[in-house]
Amino acid sequence: MKAVLASQNKKKLRELQEILSGFGMEVTLQSQVGVDVEVEETGDTFEENAILKAEAVRDATGLPAISDDSGLVVDALGGAPGVYSARYGGEGLDDTGRWQLLLRNMEGVENRTCRFVSVICCAFPNGDRLLARGECPGVLARGANGEGGFGYDPVFYLPELGRTMAELTPEEKNQISHRGNALRIFQQELERYLNGSHQ
Repeated sequence: MKAVLASQNKKKLRELQEILSGFGMEVTLQSQVGVDVEVEETGDTFEENAILKAEAVRDATGLPAISDDSGLVVDALGGAPGVYSARYGGEGLDDTGRWQLLLRNMEGVENRTCRFVSVICCAFPNGDRLLARGECPGVLARGANGEGGFGYDPVFYLPELGRTMAELTPEEKNQISHRGNALRIFQQELERYLNGSHQ
């Protein structure tokens, strides 16, 4: 099955391809099917934003579309940056600027529990929709470590591994990450769907 990713993020595409290739799903970028859909993420939840993105790309391409809305939820900040993770601090900041701002906002705060959340939505041309949510608990580090990953990975510390998300190999990350967890749930939903139990 061919599906279009509702994102221009090549790193996200690579993560999805690595995990979904085993399920017989070929995921491609919008640009490869000749569309460029920019969706305004107006939802208040990861679920709402994932649905908005997937349905917009499905409508533009006529193909199944997969979106992922993900972010970092910090308990001491009331769940921020949350759905605004990619826009935290405004347009002028890159990934590094965003996590630096987050660390500044958390200076002196003892409770550093946080979690990555990923919601995957697949919108089909017939109007059907699959949703899967995955989480990965961690602790906000006091400084950055690691060169891998993207986003907040360098400051997301995994106590049981003694490393940040950015210090993991791609294989290790897929085993425990929010997106990996969401994709495994998505795989089960997709298998059920394709086997006809959605009738």
